[in-house]
Amino acid sequence: MSKKIILAYSGGLDTTVIIPWLKENQDCEVIAVCVDVGQAADWKAIQKRAMAIGASACYVADVKKEYVEEYIWPALKAGAIYEDKYLLGTSTARPLIAKVLVEYARKEKATAVAHGATGKGNDQVRFDLGIMALAPDLEIIAPWRIWKIKSREDAMRFLARRKLPIPVTKKNSYSMDDNLWHISHEGLELEDPANEPQLKKLLAMTVAPEKASNKAEYAEIEFDKGIPVALNGKKMEGVQLINQLNKIGGANGIGIVDLVENRVVGMKSRGVYETPGGSILYYAHKELEYLCLDRQTYSFKQQVSMKMAELIYGGLWFTPLREALSAFVDNTQTSVSGKVRLKLYKGSISSAGVTSPNSLYNTSLASFTTGELFNHADAKGFIKLYGLPVLVRSLMELEKKGGKSPAAKPKTTGKTNSKGKSKK
Repeated sequence: MSKKIILAYSGGLDTTVIIPWLKENQDCEVIAVCVDVGQAADWKAIQKRAMAIGASACYVADVKKEYVEEYIWPALKAGAIYEDKYLLGTSTARPLIAKVLVEYARKEKATAVAHGATGKGNDQVRFDLGIMALAPDLEIIAPWRIWKIKSREDAMRFLARRKLPIPVTKKNSYSMDDNLWHISHEGLELEDPANEPQLKKLLAMTVAPEKASNKAEYAEIEFDKGIPVALNGKKMEGVQLINQLNKIGGANGIGIVDLVENRVVGMKSRGVYETPGGSILYYAHKELEYLCLDRQTYSFKQQVSMKMAELIYGGLWFTPLREALSAFVDNTQTSVSGKVRLKLYKGSISSAGVTSPNSLYNTSLASFTTGELFNHADAKGFIKLYGLPVLVRSLMELEKKGGKSPAAKPKTTGKTNSKGKSKK
């Protein structure tokens, strides 16, 4: 009996060509698994394509709710942004996809899991590490690392020679990944960082900022312990809220990022990302944290945010460190509740007011008018002690230059005898 292989199937070129290749080279039964994390897809058509191409079965797992609550929200609460720009749209989805693949492998009694990530990409790391963490006994097959197909054009020729359907055309062969959170674009003119992105033919979720409305739009987001729970006064579940913000942000040209990033495997790559709803939520969440977190907590959380982004980007979701950092983040979010009003205009986001029952902003302290909680005279002693290292260093430099330090000979209040003892 041939072995069973679970294939992460998206319906695109890279995974479509894998089905006949596996059957020809592995003497196996291929079971395709489509993981619905909110991508725009005709799942019935994709299932039909998988079966036509040679899969023995094709399942669709709808995990959008789990994706939002267990993966997107933890990244949002952490403020995790990779290299200051990337909101981790692909990176947050991959560990969940790996988890689903393992679940189907157990259900179907498969001995291997295959994926369509290339040997140059980040996704191979994310898939492999996710599967290794959850099912170390399963074989991992990544055809792009072992077959003779070297390009997307080779893949199209592979299918054409076998008279199998090709899901893309050569003229429109951007490598894309989309889900509820974002769309990424790579390939074609983007492979040269000197080229301006052709946004008119590239953008799918967002309009170019210059094409957005000439009138600003306002959006109010309510958070409960760091999690967005309402939009413009209406309570919403996560999936619906993100979908609505994608429409609002997309119409206003929000969330377009052109990034040359450092991949896990060591090379730089260039891509264009669309994250309209996500960009709005990240901005709003940070505005609320400014109001609700004390200085030391906020400062340390910035370090945690960077580390979380590195872990998620590098496929290390199912690790003790990521879990420990998420636990820290969750603790910081107990006070991050309130409402944030934002102004959206031609690709830009700005704050239009923040309120919170846990606000640390105290008008009596912050106002130029002296209040009961603050005495201006107290500042002198504070500054003297706070700046003591600065003062000591300055005095030392003065003495080195031959100057007389006022601290060189401490003053005494009484006369002393020859032995240095006071006569008082």
